[in-house]
Amino acid sequence: MTKPMQWANALSTRPSLEAAITEVVEKVTQSITNPNIGIVFISSAYASDYPRVLPLILDKLPLPILIGCGGGGIIGVNSGDVLEIEGTPALSLSVAALPGVQMQPFYLEGENLPDLDAPPKAWIDLIGVSPEQNPQFILLCDPFTSKISDLLEGLDFAYPGAIKIGGLASSATMGLQQALFYHHSKDNNTSVYREGTVGLALWGDIILETIVAQGCRPIGSPYRISQCERNIIVELTDTDDESTSRPPLAILQDLIQTLSEQDRLLAQQSLFIGIARDEFKLKLNHGDFLIRNLLGVDPRQGAIAIADRVRNGQRIQFHLRDAQTSATDLEILLQAYQREAAQSSPAVGALMFSCLGRGEGLYGKPNFDSRLLRNYLPKISIGGFFCNGEIGPVGGRTFLHGYTSAFAIFRQP
Repeated sequence: MTKPMQWANALSTRPSLEAAITEVVEKVTQSITNPNIGIVFISSAYASDYPRVLPLILDKLPLPILIGCGGGGIIGVNSGDVLEIEGTPALSLSVAALPGVQMQPFYLEGENLPDLDAPPKAWIDLIGVSPEQNPQFILLCDPFTSKISDLLEGLDFAYPGAIKIGGLASSATMGLQQALFYHHSKDNNTSVYREGTVGLALWGDIILETIVAQGCRPIGSPYRISQCERNIIVELTDTDDESTSRPPLAILQDLIQTLSEQDRLLAQQSLFIGIARDEFKLKLNHGDFLIRNLLGVDPRQGAIAIADRVRNGQRIQFHLRDAQTSATDLEILLQAYQREAAQSSPAVGALMFSCLGRGEGLYGKPNFDSRLLRNYLPKISIGGFFCNGEIGPVGGRTFLHGYTSAFAIFRQP
């Protein structure tokens, strides 16, 4: 019989790096005696000490695999409570004992990624894991040098059934260089990287599930794109009456007139486009859309530009975002997850990748998203950070998101 999976997290807010590491190591080792994986997130308040992070942790806790990154805010558990620490020193260490689980850490330089025309084998050789193993991926990336779009597209191509989740390293201060942490005892590599991607593939006796909360609600009705060019939508048709096409700006102007005064004001600053991910789903529901920024409008043509390529035939719907919408969106997704997981083994650990634009700045109070997760999964151990962009699946493909909280939830089969 397989031993039970163990997962623990500890958060420290001590300003001294040595004291913070001593505190988190002491706490996690009270729960787990022989962890075989560690994931560390550390605030940019310690940026000058980044080269010392791995040696100090490994001296006290000789983990075979340890990855992590720096963040503008850090998430973890302190005295039983989950906290989101923004703008002040914090270090979060998650460790796990994963019996029956195989793990392959990797470091990728953006300039060495295969061409997108390359066959899947080029990506498989790069990662060193066969798709037949059914791996799942955690990705921590530099926002400037990882070629994140190519990376996600290539991994989806080579590992189409695999979950990929993670975030882009961040900083609370403009101009500070990002940091990615990588240690693997088998290849004698212990490094702090300033570019590229560190990642981890896991397979075997482990289930990785995701919640990707994009924080938006739809307004109006879905429309189908009838004319477009790259990221510019020129004409839309009503999905219930596709006999006539209209410029999207004209449709939007009519839609705004039907909104409440509060929503009309919100549309001036928090209007987004949702792109339906399932081509064949007849009735689109909450969470069926990939949310993208609206970049601008052309008043002469009535066209709109969005932050993604589109094509004729795709369905779109306008969306709004605010604190209440964001909270409701996450709660709906958590309720759905709780229903679906009711008959499954309990979740033991989670990683949280939340946008720098969420947190206390969005909600007006701290620890909102992480504590909402704890309301539905009360015993789960959580570690994470605030990202420059969040990685997670929507509709069977992996995307880079903004203003999102993406959760990786781990349990044993």
